[in-house]
Amino acid sequence: MPAVPRVRFAPSPTGFFHVGSARTALFNWLFARHNGGVFILRIEDTDEARNREEWVEGIVSAMSWLGLDADEGPFRQSQRRPRHAAAVDTLVAGGHVYACDCSREEIARRTAGNATPGYDGHCRDRGLVPGPGRVLRFRVDRAGRTVVPDLIRGDVVFAHEAIEDFVVVKSDGQPLFLLANAVDDLDMGITHVIRGEDLLPSTPKGIMLWQALGDAGLPQFAHLPMLVNERRKKLSKRHDPVAVEQYRAEGYLPEAFRNYLALLGWSPAGDREIVPLDEMIATFDLAQVHHAPAFFDVKKLAYVNGEYVRHMSVEGFAEACAPWLRPPSAPWEPDAFSAKVFARLAPLAQERVVRLEEVTALVDFAFVDEPLFDLASWDKAMGTPIAGSILGSASGAFATCAWEAAALKDATAAIGESVGAKLAKAQAPVRVAVTGRTVGLPLFESLEVLGRERVIERLDRAIERLAAGWRPPEGTTA
Repeated sequence: MPAVPRVRFAPSPTGFFHVGSARTALFNWLFARHNGGVFILRIEDTDEARNREEWVEGIVSAMSWLGLDADEGPFRQSQRRPRHAAAVDTLVAGGHVYACDCSREEIARRTAGNATPGYDGHCRDRGLVPGPGRVLRFRVDRAGRTVVPDLIRGDVVFAHEAIEDFVVVKSDGQPLFLLANAVDDLDMGITHVIRGEDLLPSTPKGIMLWQALGDAGLPQFAHLPMLVNERRKKLSKRHDPVAVEQYRAEGYLPEAFRNYLALLGWSPAGDREIVPLDEMIATFDLAQVHHAPAFFDVKKLAYVNGEYVRHMSVEGFAEACAPWLRPPSAPWEPDAFSAKVFARLAPLAQERVVRLEEVTALVDFAFVDEPLFDLASWDKAMGTPIAGSILGSASGAFATCAWEAAALKDATAAIGESVGAKLAKAQAPVRVAVTGRTVGLPLFESLEVLGRERVIERLDRAIERLAAGWRPPEGTTA
């Protein structure tokens, strides 16, 4: 391996930042960090019709969120057009490309009727001069073959008879991705190309261009396994949640997301699932990357995220929750939020959330004027014959008992015993009356934080509503 390996991550800004792209970026970054190499970010923005600046910003922002800092870049491929044009001149001068004015349909017809698959007809020999309306095609040696040395898959052999003379410059004079990519890799001294296996079929074409441009050496290749969904189909932008931005917005931690991405095709020693970043860097090895498809399991991602949430300090958890504690993410008025109150609830919430966005529904009862009732919860807790009696007894008992979780629990248990109900049944109407839901933070600790006056006020209001036959509006869910 060269003294200083150089790798690049070269995304196209044509949509949200795909989890597969994030995995590719991470593996390049880990390889560079493990080997003391250089990690380069290069934005492949030559497709003007599909590129948008907001997608570029999304890539840069997502990589920053994941902690994947670039040593060089971000470079814009579009700013290197003069260099690409010079490479085209080199290919023309060397006889590696020829002009072609055939339509796609004409080429397909000639290909189908020729004994040598992929033959483009007579444009090779017509001697057309490059110009408007004519593409430039690379002259493939039909009798040859290209070996792709892959660090994950071994040597992959491509027979040239199955590769047609491919276009490197469009009819408007714009170099295509294959050429621009090869030129940029050459100029940037890329030693290892680590990317998704969907690009493996195009690799022999890149190698042909690399060699035609006069460089004797080749980078080493590593084509990462495809990411698949639960149906073992390739992740689809249309049907699967693949945008990194979405996971970030839902409250996944960057450390957890990065940890999970690392497990998609790579197995650290001991088959551990929680791997600190410094250990990833110290142990990452492309030789340990599998070539079988990797299942992007959202449930497993959630588990990993929950583990990271649980291991945060309470202060760190509270700070991380901040974006979900402000309107419009939160359903309360800005001045209704109390950092001191949340600090008391945070340890309780930290043990129960998987994604940080879930914290809002767990603590909203403390910052709204009245509970945000869930219809199913109300019907379940208040639809029993003893609900009204429990609420009335609780209002009375809570007015005089010590205002601490243990005393509130004992009082509720005694109320339940008086009506022949266990604690779980007795506390259900109280929980819904105070918090609006049948599930949430530990009830009695929540009551203690909310305060005697507000708790009794909510109990009494629930008694009135129950007597009047009130129910939350249809469709109300928390």
